[in-house]
Amino acid sequence: MDFTFVINLILIVVVVALVAFILFNIARNKKGTEVVNEVERERQKYSISGMIDYIKNEFDEITRMNLYDLALSEEEFERRKNTKYELKKALKGAGYAATNDKKYVKTLMFDLLRNQYKVTERNINYAIPFDNAERLTEQDKFDILLHIYKQTYKRNALTEIITKYALDNPEFDSEGVPSYRITREQINEIFEKESPLSVIDFEDKLEIVVQRVYQHYKGFSVIDDIRDQNIDGVSGGVSGIPPSFLDQVGDMEDYLDQTGKINIPMSYDSVWIFYKGKSMYLQFLSFGSEAELRRVCQNIYKYNNPGQLSESVGFKINEMKDGSRIVVLRPNFAESWAFFVRKFAPPTLIDAHQLLIHKNKENVVELLKYLIRGARVTAITGEQGCGKTTLLMAIMKYLYPTITMRVQETAFELHLRKIYPNSNILSLRETETITGQMGLDVQKKTDGGVNILGEVATDPVAAWMIQMAQVASKFTLFTHHAKTFPNLITALRNSLLKIGMFNNEEVAEVQVVNVINFDVHLKRGVDGTRYIERITECIPKEKEFHYSDDYESKKTIEGKMDVLIANATEYFRHMTQTSNYEYKNIVEFKDGEYIFANPISAENVQAMRENMSEEDIRAFDKFLDVAWG
Repeated sequence: MDFTFVINLILIVVVVALVAFILFNIARNKKGTEVVNEVERERQKYSISGMIDYIKNEFDEITRMNLYDLALSEEEFERRKNTKYELKKALKGAGYAATNDKKYVKTLMFDLLRNQYKVTERNINYAIPFDNAERLTEQDKFDILLHIYKQTYKRNALTEIITKYALDNPEFDSEGVPSYRITREQINEIFEKESPLSVIDFEDKLEIVVQRVYQHYKGFSVIDDIRDQNIDGVSGGVSGIPPSFLDQVGDMEDYLDQTGKINIPMSYDSVWIFYKGKSMYLQFLSFGSEAELRRVCQNIYKYNNPGQLSESVGFKINEMKDGSRIVVLRPNFAESWAFFVRKFAPPTLIDAHQLLIHKNKENVVELLKYLIRGARVTAITGEQGCGKTTLLMAIMKYLYPTITMRVQETAFELHLRKIYPNSNILSLRETETITGQMGLDVQKKTDGGVNILGEVATDPVAAWMIQMAQVASKFTLFTHHAKTFPNLITALRNSLLKIGMFNNEEVAEVQVVNVINFDVHLKRGVDGTRYIERITECIPKEKEFHYSDDYESKKTIEGKMDVLIANATEYFRHMTQTSNYEYKNIVEFKDGEYIFANPISAENVQAMRENMSEEDIRAFDKFLDVAWG
């Protein structure tokens, strides 16, 4: 055999083998790439964002579908029409925090994801890694814990977690200053102790995923489930660095270098709850971006179409469908997007005996009852969050059923008809076209027995209160933020002067002190405990003038001048009188119990007796003997 031929044959074999090897690797890599791409597509499909896109498209198709083009049977047509109508209604109500609508939307989402989108025990881990606890974020762990506790404790699930693990205990810094926060480390410790992954099944996992999808689609992001819990309130955007600050400092990394800090939270990392009088920072939660915080702010206030939040209208005060008060603020009025949801106790918890917890509370509640039945004009004062509105709701149960209630508010907060559905109650509020004064004028023609002002926070409202107490009703109740009783009188007096009702301080003050009978002042301790710090009685001073007209009988100039000087002295004594009232504490809070200090004045006792039934008069007289000996 020719040697050259052999060499050529060997070269051909080597080349063919090399080409085959290259083609084999290309095919293998292509197959591997296809496998990788398939896994990545599946991962994206079953991620939270992928499910959100799917739900959006499905709901759009259901709500926008033209049923007349489908040639359906009459039965199927009616079924789809009802589904379309119910979904559109529920989607709208869910955005207003309507519980039943939210439940309907989530149930439909659950069915779509399980039956049509084919979420399984395996691919659900692409949304939340239930199969690997180490990959779970603190938010994932919290959502799982809250879901499990909700199965037993419903709306008290968060309260149970906080109580069980003492998360509302204060943390003290190096200087001994207390603060309340729930940290990432605490959530991780609780999750490790509870080991919830061992007790949840596929349906539990899917419900958790559905909630996560819902809160980013129609809900209120990370606060959606928290807002539904029995807490006092929740807020966002109220701490951390606002975006506008970055324009001032330039580069964030340079700022961190200058401050020597590794990481500083942004405004969208701010989630706070108001729990039993304590402001608690949920350090482990974040809205994730400024856009998400803005989305929540732009949607959370829209129940009953209160108008558009814009740069020219930088805040909105409104209510949610469950009666919660909502305040939303935006730049440039505020330094960042922010919202405050203030919830009020459910009607079943509105009871003065439950609200007050300290020793001798029974006698204090009894006194409040007689102030109401005695038709005394009473202010309920204290700082924000001390329980003024809740106490006002509670003591209205002591009003005689024959007396009608008329309520004037900036935004509906008291909701007295929900608590007392059998009472004659009508609430009014300001609108863009109806002022509070107009509302008060209407109230005068509605047969009102007791007028209630939700909050005296502005000068015009203070004037309404004085008007109502003088001419519009039997008596008046209102809340105010005054810290002391003299502060209350001074604030109301100054309000009357500012709006031009009076131009003399003394005359204005006389009007106020002749209206106010009692002040119930609440306080919130450092530990969040709420209590009545004092109940104060206002006693107007009766002015006695001792002018003499005896100057005509005086025969000498000296005698006439003596009378004139005496009258001038009397005049200037009254003009320089420092106060037109006296006040005394009839109840004080000392060393953890309520002490009955000074007795009620005879004038107020008599006035209260005149407004009570014969049975209550006898009980009231007995109470006076027991309380003050």
